[in-house]
Amino acid sequence: MCGIVGYLGPRDPKEVIINGLKKLEYRGYDSAGVAIFDGPSVKRIRAEGKLKNLELCLMNEKFSGHLGIGHTRWATHGVPSVRNAHPHQAGGISLVHNGIIENYLEIREELLKRKADITSDTDSELVAHLISEEVEKSKDLFQSVKNVLARLRGAFSILVIWDQEPDRLLAFKDGPPLVVGLGEKETFVVSDVQAALQYTKKFIYLDDRQIVSVKGTQLDIFDAEGNAVAQKIQELNWSSEQVEKQGYSHFMLKEIYEQPMAVSAAMAPHIDSETHAIRLAKVGFGKSSHDVETLDVAEDWKNTQKVLSEIERIVIVACGTSYYSGLVGKYYFEQLARIPVEVDVASEYRYRKPVILPKTLLITISQSGETADTLAAIRMAKEMGATTLSICNVKNSTIDREAHGHLYMNSGPEIGVASTKAFTSTLTVLNCLSLALGKIKGKLSAKAEQEQTQALLKLPSQMEVALAYDKYFSDAAEELKKFKGFLYLGRGVSYPIALEGALKLKELAYYHAEGYAAGEMKHGPLALIDENMAVVVVAPSDDLLEKTVSNLEEAKARGGKIISVGSGDNHRLKSVSSRYLPMPVAHWSTNPVISVVPLQLMAFHLANSLGHDVDQPRNLAKSVTVE
Repeated sequence: MCGIVGYLGPRDPKEVIINGLKKLEYRGYDSAGVAIFDGPSVKRIRAEGKLKNLELCLMNEKFSGHLGIGHTRWATHGVPSVRNAHPHQAGGISLVHNGIIENYLEIREELLKRKADITSDTDSELVAHLISEEVEKSKDLFQSVKNVLARLRGAFSILVIWDQEPDRLLAFKDGPPLVVGLGEKETFVVSDVQAALQYTKKFIYLDDRQIVSVKGTQLDIFDAEGNAVAQKIQELNWSSEQVEKQGYSHFMLKEIYEQPMAVSAAMAPHIDSETHAIRLAKVGFGKSSHDVETLDVAEDWKNTQKVLSEIERIVIVACGTSYYSGLVGKYYFEQLARIPVEVDVASEYRYRKPVILPKTLLITISQSGETADTLAAIRMAKEMGATTLSICNVKNSTIDREAHGHLYMNSGPEIGVASTKAFTSTLTVLNCLSLALGKIKGKLSAKAEQEQTQALLKLPSQMEVALAYDKYFSDAAEELKKFKGFLYLGRGVSYPIALEGALKLKELAYYHAEGYAAGEMKHGPLALIDENMAVVVVAPSDDLLEKTVSNLEEAKARGGKIISVGSGDNHRLKSVSSRYLPMPVAHWSTNPVISVVPLQLMAFHLANSLGHDVDQPRNLAKSVTVE
C-alpha cells in the first residue's frame, strides 16, 4: 500500500512531505522519493529502503519552490530499487502513483513503438509518458490528464505536476483512496488523512474517476468528462480510537485494506524473491517458541526438511474462519505435495476419539493462539504421538508454545472480531508450507516451484485491484438489503471461500447465508432459489469453471439473482450473472486469496448500511478461550 503526499502552499514542501510520509510508514514500503520545484524546474530525489535514507539524501537540499509531491513505494511492477522508486518523470511531467495499471503492457508496447525512453520497470512511469505526450501537444495539463484518465484501466491514485506550472497540482483516482486537505492558503493531497492531520482538520474525499485541480489557492474538482463537481468538505474531530483507525471508519475496513501488506509479510520469510525458491524459515521443530528468533535459518531448514520428510499424513484442526482456511490447505497439500489430508473442526475432533497414525503431522490454526478447543486438540494429539505445528498470529501464545513447530501469519494486530487479514495471511502460509512439503517429498519440479512462487509474489498487487470493489459494495448495499437470504457457491478450492463468504455475512449482517459446493445444487439447495434469493458464486477461470456455470444456469432459470466473482473478462460467466465482478487472472492457488476480498467488502458494507456494529458483532468475541 504505497503512500502519497502532495503539497502546495507557503510552508517548506520538503518538511511537509517528509512529515506526511512518516505518518504513512505503517503501510509498509521499500523505497521513497520526492519531486519539488526549485527555481524554474523540478528537482527529484529518491532512495531505496527506509525514509531515513531519503532524509539523508535531502539533508543539505534546499528548494525555492512551494509545490512538491512525495511517495513511499511498495513494489508491484519492478524490484525495489532507486530506478523504480517514485516520483517518475517523463518530459516535464513528474508523478506519483498508488495502485496498479492493468493495461500497462498494451501501453508499454505503444510507447516503445513511439521510441519512448522508458527508464524503469514500473507501470507508473508509463502514465507519466502518456501525460507528457499529451501536454506536449495541447500545452494544457488538465486536458492532458483527462485524456489519459480515459485510457487507464486498473486501480490507481495519481498526483501530477508539470515543470511549466510551478503553482499547479493535479490528482485523480479510481480505487485507492485520495483525500484533499484544506489549510489556510495551502492544500494537501494525500492517500490517508493521517499525513495531513497535523496541519488541517478539513478534508474532501475524492470519488472514483474524479480529477482535482489545485492552482495557487484555487481548488476545483471535476468528473472524468471535465464537468465541475460540488466540493463536500468534512471536518474531522477525531477521538484517540479514530486516530488508531488511521482514517478508516472501522477497524475491520482498515484490516481489509491492510491485507496486501499482511500477505506480503506472511510469505516474506519463506520465499527468496530473487531466485524464486521456497525455503521455510525458522520453523523450529523441537524448539521452544521463545527460541525461534535466535535460530540459524540454514540449520533450521535442514531440520525442517528432516522432520517433514517423514510425514505421511496431515490433520488440520481449527475453528470458524481458521477451519475454512484449513479446507483450502487440504487442496494445497494434496495437489502440491500428494499427501492425504483430513480437516476437522476442533470442537468435534477432540471428542470423537480420533485415530492418529504414526508419521502424522497435526496442524493447528488460530489467530489468537488461545482458542480453547484447538488448544485441547493439540495437547491430545501430542499425547497420541503426532508431530504438531501451529500457525498463529500471536507469537508465544499458548498454542504456539505447545506446538513442536511454529509458523506465523505476521498479520499484525487484528482488532475486528470478524477475521479478514489473518485469514488471507493463513492461506499464504499454507501455500508456502505445501510448496515446501512438495519440494521435500520430490513432488514439486523446479519449474513448478518457480511458477508457484512467482504467483505468490504477484498476489499483493492483485489484491489491490480487488480492493477497488469497496466503492461498488458501498453503493450496492441498499439493493442487497432486499434479499431474504444468500446462497454462496464454489467448486474445488473456491468452495471453502464460498463457506467463508457466507460466514462473514452471518457474522456481520445477521442474514441467513449458506455456503455450498456448487455441484450439490441439485441435492437440496435448488429448492431455495427464487427471485428473493441472492446467489453469490466464486468462479475464477480454472478447470471447474464450465461445470460451475452449468450450475448457475439452473439457478438463473429459477429466478435467482447471481453475483459472480470471476477472472478477467469472462463472457460466459457474465451472461448468467446479474452482476459480474472481474478479479485479476491469477494462479489457481492464489485465486482464493483474491476472491475472498470482495466477499469481505460485501459483508462489511451490507452490515454497515444496516447500522450494525461491524467491529464487534453481537454475541461474538475475538478470541474464544472457553468451550
